[in-house]
Amino acid sequence: MGYIQANMAGSIWKILVDIDDKVEAGQEVVILESMKMEIPITADTKGCVKKILFNEGDFVNEGDILIEID
Repeated sequence: MGYIQANMAGSIWKILVDIDDKVEAGQEVVILESMKMEIPITADTKGCVKKILFNEGDFVNEGDILIEID
């Protein structure tokens, strides 16, 4: 099982995947908003989305696990 983590603190502006979606390495899965900038978060490896731990609008800290993939 793998994890996709926030690489900086910010608000989740948009979640681009759903449960059971297949993702590829490098695919954008979440867009964070920080200091009025949109920061894309990408998957490091390919897999299937098993769990999304936050909702759009939630604030996350650097290192928080956003998505579990298998």
